[in-house]
Amino acid sequence: MSHIHFNQGGPAQAGQFIMKTVLYCRVSTTEQTLAHQQTQAEKAGFVFDRVVADHGVSGFNVKMRDRPEGRRLFDMLREGDTLVVRWVDRLGRNYADVTETIREFMAQGVVIKTVINGLTFDGSTKDPMQMAVRDAMIAFMAASAQAQAEALKIAQKAGIEHAKAEAAQRTKVYRGRKPSFDRKTLARVIEMLAEDAGVTAIADETGLTRQTVMRIRSDPGAADKNLSEWGL
Repeated sequence: MSHIHFNQGGPAQAGQFIMKTVLYCRVSTTEQTLAHQQTQAEKAGFVFDRVVADHGVSGFNVKMRDRPEGRRLFDMLREGDTLVVRWVDRLGRNYADVTETIREFMAQGVVIKTVINGLTFDGSTKDPMQMAVRDAMIAFMAASAQAQAEALKIAQKAGIEHAKAEAAQRTKVYRGRKPSFDRKTLARVIEMLAEDAGVTAIADETGLTRQTVMRIRSDPGAADKNLSEWGL
């Protein structure tokens, strides 16, 4: 098919396809909001016919087709439609899933646009050089999304190790309040945070309060140190 520009408003002319533009948002943490992603896209000049969002869903372990609203996109979008996302990490943080998702949408004739960097992934081109550049960019962006998630896990582990080293050097330690969690629970909280799980979802699974989860998120090293100080 030839490249199709999506309609930015106004009545459809005779013979034109009635195409739609859909904004997909994945809101996985308390710092992210649907309103922020939508406002950012609108400031970039996008106009939407519909906004679809998944809340509290990990982009690392939960595939696009396994998300309640993500699954709907595959049935909702048709040839000539445009899918807008803030960045490819909203589609996911797993390399294989992100590349597969983008390729499947392009095969359906759907154009994917990102708010950040203004990238366009379009399956209509038949030029081999353009296809190679496009596919290389898809691979790079998907790999970057996964690398960011993995880097977060590494940074959290480094922070914990640093806190342990500092605790070992102290001769007198004020232990403070006894933690309401053990090491197994702390490890699960850190794992879910690395997967972009929301505070409420983590609290529900671990039995901790939202305030405790937020304290761990802000300083996982301190949480581990507190356990060490209590001999837990």
